[in-house]
Amino acid sequence: MSNASLAETAQAMVAPGKGILAADESAPTIGKRFASIGVESTEPLRRDYRSMLFSTPGAEQFISGVILFDETLRQSMPDGEPMPQYLAGRGMIPGIKVDQGAKPLAGFPGEKITEGLDGLRERLAEYRGLGAGFAKWRAVIAIGEGAPSDYCVHANAHALARYAALCQEAGLVPIVEPEVLMDGPHPLSRCEQVTGEVLAQVFDELERHRVELEGIILKPNMVVSGSECPAQAGVDEVAEATLRALKTHVPAAVPGIAFLSGGQSAEDATAHLSAMNARGPHPWQVSFSYGRALQAPALTAWGGKAGRLAEAQQAFGERARLNGLARTGGYRPELEAA
Repeated sequence: MSNASLAETAQAMVAPGKGILAADESAPTIGKRFASIGVESTEPLRRDYRSMLFSTPGAEQFISGVILFDETLRQSMPDGEPMPQYLAGRGMIPGIKVDQGAKPLAGFPGEKITEGLDGLRERLAEYRGLGAGFAKWRAVIAIGEGAPSDYCVHANAHALARYAALCQEAGLVPIVEPEVLMDGPHPLSRCEQVTGEVLAQVFDELERHRVELEGIILKPNMVVSGSECPAQAGVDEVAEATLRALKTHVPAAVPGIAFLSGGQSAEDATAHLSAMNARGPHPWQVSFSYGRALQAPALTAWGGKAGRLAEAQQAFGERARLNGLARTGGYRPELEAA
């Protein structure tokens, strides 16, 4: 795919008023989500649940693309249409998670490196053939005593850049996801510092690997207080600290930033996104790529019961609509009650 086509796809992924649904939970993760509502994770139930999300009436007004897991990319809707083709037909770009998970980084206790570069070129070619338009790779950076080490940040930035270069070679837009975890007692200022250091190394490596920034999407964490920090930063503080880090380190050539929710509640993730967009315009589109923060209400409403698809779709559609409002700074907490 040409650089122009990659740029067009990237721009479509962060189209105004829209964001990306992350439905790429690995088998263990979706198993935990299903267990939380007392449902066994089976292949048919995973297919039913995800097809319910994808077929929500009006979802395409607010959802530009969907990140899929390998299993889902190969599944079909109840009427037999392959899921990637179904999504594309509704104007939602199908994408694929291609990393193979974060594993312990040898010699660095408590730190992780994401694996999956071996054989990636061949897997990307297959995924492109199955209909994917973009891919995703997640790096995980923990904050702790002496962490993150410079080596951990560098190793993950290097892997992200190698992945991104391979994606563009294969004609897929890479979602570059360096996640600084919110776990721990650290204050907002520490998260801002580490997020800045991580973004600096990621963009340095992307440049070295000759990755075209116009054809990527950045999926970072928001700058938030550690989950165990006694003083939790408010919505405005989070918005301002996050924008400071991004404006310092993210080139204007990047079409868009699609935040991960990273353990925030659905309401907090939407409020933070809206507060950032209320401070716009920005050099890039400021969007969302949420998993749990879009799906949690729908999962609860569904409960594994075929008779509750309509209620689950209504819950998912409403969260998508509220995040669509947040794209222009138009979300208000009182809309939740309505």
